[in-house]
Amino acid sequence: MALLEFFRPKKSKSASLAKERLQIIVAERRKAGSNEPTYLPQLKQDILAVIRKYVDITPDQVSVVLDQRDDELSVLELNVMLPDEEK
Repeated sequence: MALLEFFRPKKSKSASLAKERLQIIVAERRKAGSNEPTYLPQLKQDILAVIRKYVDITPDQVSVVLDQRDDELSVLELNVMLPDEEK
């Protein structure tokens, strides 16, 4: 009997097969999606509003970049060009 089982493909459970396929679909959609989340422009405006309470700056002096290095790691980079301090 063991010889016959060698030539027959093993039947996989449909639940585990469906789970594997779903994981592939989710991974592809994450890669295909835009790198910039929809909330990033609003986040930049909110950060700009807070900084403007203390320093007079323009929107082009603030840069907000989201870098996704892995599936579990995202880095939010904020660069602000502050004006020279008047003495």
